[in-house]
Amino acid sequence: ALGLYRCTPYNSYGTAGESRPTRVLLKDPPAFTVRPKEEYFQEVGRELVIPCAAHGDPPPTITWVKVGSVGKSSAQVDGNSSLILHPLIKEQHGVWECTATNQVASVTTATSVHVLGTSPHAVTNVSVLPLLLAANISWEPGFDGGYFQRFSVWYTPLVRYPPRAHHDWVSLSVPAGAQHLLVENLQPDTSYQFSVLAQNKLGSGPFSQIITSVPRGFPVTTVPPEPPAMTVHVFLSPPRALTANETVRGVLLRWDPPARASVALSGYALELRQDKGGWEVLERSIAGTDTQVLVPGLIKDAFYEFRLVAFAGSYISDPSNTVNVSTAGMEVYPSRTQLPELLPQPVLAGVIGGICFLSVAVIFSTMAACIMNRRRAARVRKRRQDPPLVFSP
Repeated sequence: ALGLYRCTPYNSYGTAGESRPTRVLLKDPPAFTVRPKEEYFQEVGRELVIPCAAHGDPPPTITWVKVGSVGKSSAQVDGNSSLILHPLIKEQHGVWECTATNQVASVTTATSVHVLGTSPHAVTNVSVLPLLLAANISWEPGFDGGYFQRFSVWYTPLVRYPPRAHHDWVSLSVPAGAQHLLVENLQPDTSYQFSVLAQNKLGSGPFSQIITSVPRGFPVTTVPPEPPAMTVHVFLSPPRALTANETVRGVLLRWDPPARASVALSGYALELRQDKGGWEVLERSIAGTDTQVLVPGLIKDAFYEFRLVAFAGSYISDPSNTVNVSTAGMEVYPSRTQLPELLPQPVLAGVIGGICFLSVAVIFSTMAACIMNRRRAARVRKRRQDPPLVFSP
């Protein structure tokens, strides 16, 4: 409530009097009446106007600032507190904040400006994972400028005495859509510098920050190394909860993806063995997005075991749990397998050779029978045509 207030302290002995009067005034904090949209898309070189307005008591002051910018920006603010970007340039791409401030409080709202028709922006969060004579480089793409962008990884060794005054950088193209690349055939115990470059139809963006890393080499001693100070994380755990269900078309296997994977999952490989024999790869091209596969054409009255492994980049997981399938008494499966890789090649060659030999023997027997029948028929006709012999007394 508005008004004039005094404070009177007292105790059991009385009071020393009232305090000086204090006037209470009620003021309103800023509140936005017009907020900018969450995102704005505009071609480079054109004008972009972003509105922002607020009220309060006393009336607030409106300011605009680009998040992460250093120094004063070239943006302007008109009489309605709207942000004016003219002409729009590539460097104005990003997040802008509108702040309303008075004596009571400050409130802020944000919007994202996307500048189209430019070269791509630099990638961020570049990381290098050292491996055995290799390194796995990953990153987060920047804005593509409105066009499809591709990436390339650049690297160079750091040597104390280079053969030339300037060492050369080697570039490797990254497959479309990928955000990581495995660089192989590196020298052990040698420092390398890595950087990532983005390109679109308008040209190349800036190089990313340079990361220095040393790939691991082969161990040169049999002395056990000291335990690492940090815990080594498992980069790829095995597929989970593998199950098998019988259907009229075959055995349907289902599973859950790995619980942990430090890089994007590439796919799965299905392994099986029959009657406690050796493990064989049945299918090695199962997509990483699949969680089930149908296995048809198993041999009747046999015992099978199935397991699954996952792979992501250069990592291969441990096998999943094993599921058992018995085809004893099943009528839905053919008597012979429909999977060519399950039939040993020597047995298959022997079966085909026996069939060919039997076919040739039948053909020759038929031809010999035809020739004999023709000769017998010719002798009979000749006997009938010859005149009888007459003997005189």
